[in-house]
Amino acid sequence: MQLSEQEIIRREKLGRLKELGINPYPANLFPVDHTSKQVKETFEEGKKVIVAGRLMSSRIQGKASFAEIQDSEGRIQVYINRDEICPDDDKTLYNEVFKKLIDLGDFIGIEGELFTTQVGEKTLRAKKISLLSKTLRPLPLPKVDADGNIFDAFTDPELRYRMRYVDLVVNPQVKDVFIKRTKLFNAMRTFFNDKGYFEVETPILQSIPGGAAARPFITHHNSLDIPLYMRIANELYLKRLIVGGFDGVYEFSKNFRNEGMDRTHNPEFTAMEIYVAYKDYNWMMEFTENLLEYCALQVNGTTSATFGEHTVDFKAPYARVTMTDAIKQFTGFDISGKTEEELREAAKSMGIAVDETMGKGKLIDEIFGEKCEGNFIQPTFITDYPKEMSPLTKVHRDNPDLTERFELMVCGKEIANAYSELNDPIDQRERFEAQLALSERGDDEAMFIDNDFLRALEYGMPPTSGLGIGMDRLIMFLTNNPSIQEVLFFPQMRPEKKAIQIELEAEEKAIIAILEKSNNALELAELKNQAGLSGKKWDKAMKALSQHGLTKVVVNGESKVVELQS
Repeated sequence: MQLSEQEIIRREKLGRLKELGINPYPANLFPVDHTSKQVKETFEEGKKVIVAGRLMSSRIQGKASFAEIQDSEGRIQVYINRDEICPDDDKTLYNEVFKKLIDLGDFIGIEGELFTTQVGEKTLRAKKISLLSKTLRPLPLPKVDADGNIFDAFTDPELRYRMRYVDLVVNPQVKDVFIKRTKLFNAMRTFFNDKGYFEVETPILQSIPGGAAARPFITHHNSLDIPLYMRIANELYLKRLIVGGFDGVYEFSKNFRNEGMDRTHNPEFTAMEIYVAYKDYNWMMEFTENLLEYCALQVNGTTSATFGEHTVDFKAPYARVTMTDAIKQFTGFDISGKTEEELREAAKSMGIAVDETMGKGKLIDEIFGEKCEGNFIQPTFITDYPKEMSPLTKVHRDNPDLTERFELMVCGKEIANAYSELNDPIDQRERFEAQLALSERGDDEAMFIDNDFLRALEYGMPPTSGLGIGMDRLIMFLTNNPSIQEVLFFPQMRPEKKAIQIELEAEEKAIIAILEKSNNALELAELKNQAGLSGKKWDKAMKALSQHGLTKVVVNGESKVVELQS
């Protein structure tokens, strides 16, 4: 393993701590009784408190020092006086351990009492200091100059998403997004629970990937020797529970779709689905707008949310536009009664890429997605989808070519999908068979036939309305984040392709440059002479280059040659 200079130094400090009899990773409980926030909110002069966190800054001033430690709720200043933490003659804890062996990023515990500095800073005067965990890698802490300008901030998106644990430490404001995410889930649960609906869990590994049109992830069950699929949706299992007698069930489900990744799609995502017996999609529209108004208030304290250049208001009621009218408004084309070929030709004339595997539903979906979807900024219900687009939806009561379905659009993106659920088992079987025909034409997102679900419907399902909400996308809108990766703790990432670059000091770079000019090898004495470094700097640079695996000393008789390693 190649280590940077800082990593080498920290490992040396680790060894020195052990030599002093200090366990750098103690197992015993540390009796924290206050967070930094609690210290400030309940501050009293002379109050004794015990806090713990990461050392984030230190200003050593001889026999006394100021430092900042960061815990889960913020930072607090600590004053450390040598004679107070080392009341006896032995001053090793301050002179050696704190000043030389504890680094920024290390976890430390402080026991002491509160006081206010001359400049009014609420501060903890340390009476006892404990090392709780030694860090072996330096944090990429930003630097601030005298004018307040920030340099070397940890802002590279790939590094932030890949090392979220570092991101949360050095960019603590990132945590606010995830606090709001939890508030959203809690608010939604409260809204449902107050209405008497029941939270459930359904299988993630499924024998048939049902409930949506999407490409699944496939795995294999060794004991049963059968293929299994990661859940693409939980819809069909929740409907089975309505068949079983529940009036209202909901689930926050992890779903998996083996499709592309971009700023609004992650192959693993969180959806909420709820099904309520004896309701229809008109009731569900009102339910949805009231739900989202409530959630926005709980998360942000207001129904308004800023997303990019837009201000979105989640206050009910929301506009309602039919799918047919939306397409007619933005393209001038009326999809009513059109054949598959007419739709295909219309899509082509609009410059939309289509192919022969696409049926009527897919073609209409492409037209709407390309030409209409992005125009709906304020929350808008798009209603009454064509039958071919909605294989699990009840036929519209007034038009047999349409279904009782809506999607909720916000800022040009769909965040919710809902139906009057199809509960006619014969009609449902025919819809599944139509999907099978599309699959045979090459549509790899067509639905499977779920015979067990059909059997459940044959036992009878009451009139039901269901709603699905993309939780990741919703929290994006509520926190003004245009990228889904910003609202997932650990988004899916491509494998790391490049090794972490070694940061070399100027002396190390100079030695390498000399070796490169000498055909990658030079007598040790001559190399030292050309480098012109003092003994201490020479020894430090050569040790670091050797640790990095960049140089090697070859002994040949009395001759010592330094070789540059590729």
